[in-house]
Amino acid sequence: MVDMTESAHTITSKQFHREAGVGDWRVVSSGAQAVFRASSLRHAGSLVDPISAAAEEHGILPDIDVRPEAVVVRVPPWAAGGIPSAAPRFAAAVSEAAGRLGLRADPAAIQSVSVYIAQHSKADVRPFFLAALGYAPVGETDAIDALRIAPDLAFNPLTPDEPKRGRTHFDVFVPASEAQARVDAALAAGGRLVDDSRAPAYWTLASPDNHGVDVASWIDTDG
Repeated sequence: MVDMTESAHTITSKQFHREAGVGDWRVVSSGAQAVFRASSLRHAGSLVDPISAAAEEHGILPDIDVRPEAVVVRVPPWAAGGIPSAAPRFAAAVSEAAGRLGLRADPAAIQSVSVYIAQHSKADVRPFFLAALGYAPVGETDAIDALRIAPDLAFNPLTPDEPKRGRTHFDVFVPASEAQARVDAALAAGGRLVDDSRAPAYWTLASPDNHGVDVASWIDTDG
């Protein structure tokens, strides 16, 4: 029987990565995540039952995205307030099952995308976006798609504080091992480096027409 009190405790990304059997996994904004490549939809679907069994055994509520080319497995942080302490054992069990079934782990494919919406100090735009997108609030500043399919949103103060001006940018969370390559690819594709003073935690880039993208790896190494 699972000790739900124990599984409700949370650990840091560094603690997660120190556990055995989690080499296929990385931590991004949508939680601990793994991508397993498949040869067909049936092949991908063969991992669902083992994931469900491991989830029940370890008290984890994962998200499973099954596609013909891959299975994406996530342990969302929202309900637990972080990475559940049972997540490494769940992750190891899923990786072991994937290996038996011939599904190949592809850590380079792991990512999550967030949309950051800036607002001036006298505006509260979150209710509008919650209503327009059908999202649910998280904490004081964030919002998520109730089924955790679409990108999550974060609402941040605008600097400088300029009324009647809105601004958005994307945060692309990737594994720490992949961040530099993602930055290099974006620059080679015509992007511009705006700020690398916080690298390797994150790099701020701009598209050729000056839309902002932060490539962030800090969640994968936090704590």
